[in-house]
Parts: sequence; structure tokens; C-alpha cells
Amino acid sequence: MFSPAVTDHWTPAGDLGRPELAVVVDDGLPANRAVMVLELAEGGGLVTLTPGHAETLGLADGSRTSPAAVLDALSRAGVAMNDPDHLFYLPLAEQAVVQAESLPPTTRLLGPADASAFAVFERSAPAADLDEAFVELDHWAVLGSFDDERLVCAASAYPWQGTHLADLGVLTLPGDRGRGLGRRTVRALSAEALARGHQPQYRCQQDNTASIALAGAAGFRRYGRWHVISGDD
Repeated sequence: MFSPAVTDHWTPAGDLGRPELAVVVDDGLPANRAVMVLELAEGGGLVTLTPGHAETLGLADGSRTSPAAVLDALSRAGVAMNDPDHLFYLPLAEQAVVQAESLPPTTRLLGPADASAFAVFERSAPAADLDEAFVELDHWAVLGSFDDERLVCAASAYPWQGTHLADLGVLTLPGDRGRGLGRRTVRALSAEALARGHQPQYRCQQDNTASIALAGAAGFRRYGRWHVISGDD
């Protein structure tokens, strides 16, 4: 269903079994990834953690545990985790559809010549939305949709953690939502990422219902839920 670039990154061991999580102890994890829990949408997943955290939680490499058990153990051990992200990817069948779509002239790639329009766009957007979407004009790939000369929706992506996954963000100005601009711009950005040899990756918080709805409307399907250790831990 999903590209091998996705499954090889998240589950290199292949079939992990269901419904339990496989435990992987890795002494090469950086501090900001010292504990990770991946719950796959189809069941099963991974707990990846450093030897020190594995000892604290009483988990052995190659063992299995349930999502509830490991999250409870983390809580009891005082290991703070960030709120989980939903992970969405385009199924292989949908990728061919996305790449074959034609765009209206009002949706196009953005570059340095669009700096003034992008600055106006940023000033028009709520600060909290800008922070959450993380759409930047100097990212690896940037697409925008215009209403006349006004930039009303922008999406950008960058290669994620040295992989061939392109992490994307999208933002539509509040007064222009509900017009399908987010869907169109995300699909256009996805086609651009695929043309550059990367898999578009859509992440959002599990309580962001509007973003979850946009992911589905743009053809993405949920791959799993990803918990990462808090940077304050």
C-alpha cells in the first residue's frame, strides 16, 4: 500500500507481529530520539530506546510489549513524552493520480521572487497557525495558491532526518478556508516531492481535526501514531 521508502524507514525488520510492539534497543540514538513509540495503524509497531532507558523500563531487545504497557511504564518512570503525531503517507495507487493532475496557473512553485507576496501572507496569518504549520519560503520545495495577486495558501517541505521522506506543512489564510485550496496545494507539493524522488510525509497532532481532515481529502492515509521523548526530559 505504501512505498518501501516509508516502510523501510519505520519498520526495517518487516513484519512486527500484531498487536504487540517490538522492542529495539539502540545505543546510537540521539538524546532527542532516546525513546520513540510507533503504533502502526494496522496494529503492532516498535518501541525504540537507548540501553539506559531500556534498563529503566525493564525492556529487553527483541521482547514485546503493548502500547498501553509501555506508555504506562514511561509515565511511572517519569519519562516525559511529547504529544503524539499522526503520520500520513500517500498510498502507491494515489501517487500516480497525484502526479498526473494538472494545475491551474494560480497554483505554482514559489521562489525568491515571491518574497513580498509571502511576507504579506505571513502578516495575514495567525501567529499560532504559522508556528504549527512551519511553512517557509526557503524550504526545499514550496508551492502556493493565489487569489488574483494575493497568496492565500502555501505549503512547503524539506527532506526529513536525512531520509527520502519529505516532511510537509500547509497553511491557508482563515478567510480563504473551505475552498479546497489546501487540498490542491498539498497535492501539488506532493507531486513535486515525488518528482524529486521523495515520499511526501504529512504529520499532525492527534487532536488537530482540521488537519486530519485535510490529509484525508488530499489522498493521504494514516500510517501510524508516533510518540517521541520530550526535549525537556
